[in-house]
Amino acid sequence: MEQYFSATQKMEQEVMFPSLLRGVFPQDGADPATSGSADLYERYQLLKSIKPMVERGLASVTDQSLTSNDDANTAPDDGIDGNLEERLSHHMNGLQQVLTDLTKNTKALTRRYSQILEEINLGEGQSSS
Repeated sequence: MEQYFSATQKMEQEVMFPSLLRGVFPQDGADPATSGSADLYERYQLLKSIKPMVERGLASVTDQSLTSNDDANTAPDDGIDGNLEERLSHHMNGLQQVLTDLTKNTKALTRRYSQILEEINLGEGQSSS
């Protein structure tokens, strides 16, 4: 989780001109199955919009567990408790995979943005010679 937030923060700090990502498509480090036809600008917008959802999601999980305790006190025990650990493990593994994928995508986008800036700087250096 910490790696995801760190990668997202770095992306937000480095990508000063997101419009430079328009028309640029993912290269290395991006999953082609998830990239579809979205350019890096669209992916940047998506990654930025996901971060608050992840942050809110963590808070809402805590809130839901507090309110669900009231429901749990009135609900009959159907023997589901034995399966809770397995279900939690399954969901935590899924969440970890999603966060790993988001982190990889965020790092790849930041790397590509840095390459674009280098190309622009090299182009300016050559044209002034």
